[in-house]
Parts: sequence; structure tokens; C-alpha cells
Amino acid sequence: MRTLLKNYSGILLLLGGIIAGSILGLIFGKSIEVIKPIGDIFLNILFTAIIPLVFFSIASAIANVDPGQKLGKILSVMGAVFLSTILISAFLTIVTIRIFPLKAVTTDAAGFIADTNVGNFGDQVTKLLTTGEFFELLSRKNMLPFIIFSTLIGFAALKSGKAGEPFRRFLVSGNEVMKHLLILIMYLAPIGLGAYFAYQVGTLGPQLFGTYASSMAVYYGFGIFYFIVMFSVYAFVAGGVKGIRTYWKYNVIPTFTALGSCSSIATIPANLDAAVKMGVPDHINNVVVPLGATLHKDGSSISSVVKIGVVFAMFGRDFSGIDTILLAMGITVLVSIVEGGIPNGGYIGELLVISVYGFPVAALPAVMIIGTLVDPLATILNATGDTVAAMLVTKFTGAKLKDPAALQDSAATL
Repeated sequence: MRTLLKNYSGILLLLGGIIAGSILGLIFGKSIEVIKPIGDIFLNILFTAIIPLVFFSIASAIANVDPGQKLGKILSVMGAVFLSTILISAFLTIVTIRIFPLKAVTTDAAGFIADTNVGNFGDQVTKLLTTGEFFELLSRKNMLPFIIFSTLIGFAALKSGKAGEPFRRFLVSGNEVMKHLLILIMYLAPIGLGAYFAYQVGTLGPQLFGTYASSMAVYYGFGIFYFIVMFSVYAFVAGGVKGIRTYWKYNVIPTFTALGSCSSIATIPANLDAAVKMGVPDHINNVVVPLGATLHKDGSSISSVVKIGVVFAMFGRDFSGIDTILLAMGITVLVSIVEGGIPNGGYIGELLVISVYGFPVAALPAVMIIGTLVDPLATILNATGDTVAAMLVTKFTGAKLKDPAALQDSAATL
């Protein structure tokens, strides 16, 4: 019993903080906003540590790759896995909407102002992939340019040969230091996430299933199905029945971290730790999980299709036809890549949906509200899908998942 409590103490404390916060939110309602700064402080500390963690994780993984590990193969398989799961989630969502049609959503557009000054296509691509100054890379709002930069640094260190040996050791050391820093920060998670939950429940709870009941029912119903069933299928493909057991055993903390923070990026530390326990080799884990936080978003894929279906219903258009469906899936892939791993980061994707299909800007408030309401589950799907994707990459690159029991024995010995 003592061993059981020791193994699950982190989970129990996290759950305790979240449950306590939720109860406080229900009891005190909007007046609970006074403790919101506690949650904000925790998230700010966490976000501050994420940038160096991602840099050292990606750069050290690439810089220290053994030529026999074939990094190019890892990246190509990773891309195929990411694209496949995004398309599967989009297609299954379309099927769900055909079975359970979305009802028209009415919304008051007052108070919503869309920023349509996003420049031409070339400007958008430039802003998506690069920044004009080095210091702009250090913002979590520019995660994709930062990841590209970290990847290039890793390749440069790898190609520098003997002269780059000290720098490669520095990257490895920095990666270890940042992982332990995140462990220290996560000791504050029960308090920080509890305060954040109290605020969310107290201020947003009553609105969750209001005007948008139809779209919310479809999203949360299918999203939970996808989370439980499809992730289990992916885990089975990666490691059989044992893979399913291992995945769900160690996916608890990442799930609640994603739920509490509403951020794929904030879930990176929990995912990195969980993937190790799931048996994913380090050289795959340290590449797939950080990249997945920005590029792999099954939850955003599902929400993108739901938003498209809602807008079609609003304006009385039939969401069917090969060209419409193929365009929807193409948009879904783009939106899933464009959206950052931060809360409510999908507004540019929502503008893309409206502009491609030629809908008026008046449709924007509806999809913005839907995007906000589905964000918690979308983040869970986005973030926790990265670890099962890492398991799949391990499988398809020919590597083997390590035995979790052996890993625990090794840790106990140390």
C-alpha cells in the first residue's frame, strides 16, 4: 500500500488540487477570480522554462545522434505518423457530423472584432516560419520558428565534428538541468493548476453547454471516443496489448497537465517523462515530443472540422461533396500545423476556414467561441497524442519500446 501511494502520490496530489479548485469555483463563482494570479504565476514560471527546455531537448537530441540511428528516417516516419493521425481524426469527424448533423448556431457578433490585417500569403508564411530578430525567437508565440532554429543548431553541432564536441556536451548537460528544473516547478502544480481550475469553473462553467450545445455535444462526444478508442488503437499498433496498458498507465499526468494548462507546450515536460516510462527511446522521444507540441494536433483537427460544419449550418450550406470534403481535410492539416501550442491559438486558422470557403466575417464570432469552449479537450488530444505518436514512430523506425519494468528496476538501482 505504501509503495502504491508513493508511485501515485504525484497523481493524487494533482487530482486533489484540481478537485479542490473546481469545488471552490462552483461555490464562489466569479468571485474566485481573486486567486487567479496564483494559477497565472505558476503557468508563467512553467512557460518561462519551456523555451530553454525545448531548445536543449531538440538540439541535444539531433547533435548527439549516432549515424546508425538515421535521424532522417526518424523525421520522415514522424511526419508520416503526424499526417496520418491528423487525416484519420478529420475523416472520422466528418463521418460523425454526417451521422449527427450540426444545428445552426446563432450568435451575437457585437463585441467581437476580427483582426484581418494578416498580410498576403507570402507574409503569412514568412511570419509562420521565421522572425525578424533573434529575441523574438524566445517567445512561445513563435514556437515553430524557434523549433526550426533549434533543429538547425542541432544539425550544425552534429556536423561540426570533433571541434563541436564541447558544445554537444553542453547541450546534453543543459537538457538534463532543464528537465530537473521542470521537476522542481511541477511540485507547485497542485496549487497552481488548482487555482487555475477554480478560475475556469467559476467564470466559464455555466457557458460550456449554452447556445452551442449541438457543436459541443458532437465535439466532446467524438473527442472522448477518439481519446479513449483511437489512442488505444494507436498504442496497440505500437506495442500490442502491453502497449495499451503502458500508454494509459503513464498518460494520466500529461492528461491532467494539458487539461489544467490548456497548453500543448506546457505539457511537454510531462510528455517527455511519460514517454520514457512508456519505453520510447531517448533519441526518438526528444525529437518527436517537442516537435509534436507544435506540429501534431489531432484535437485541433477535430475542432477544425466541427467549426467548418457549424459555419456551413449557420448559412444553410450542405457540408457534403468530394471537393468540399477534400478541401476541409486540406484546411484541417494546415490549421493543425499553423496553430501554436498555446491556449486559444487557433484564431488564424479560423480566419483561414472562413476565407477559403468565402463566408462573411460575421461567421468569425461563432467559430471563435467554439474554439474557446473546445480548447480543454482539444489540448488534451493535441498534447497526449504526442506520446502515442512517439510510440508509433518507435515501431515504424524498427526500434523497440523499452520494458517499463526494466526501466523502473534501473531507476531503483540508481
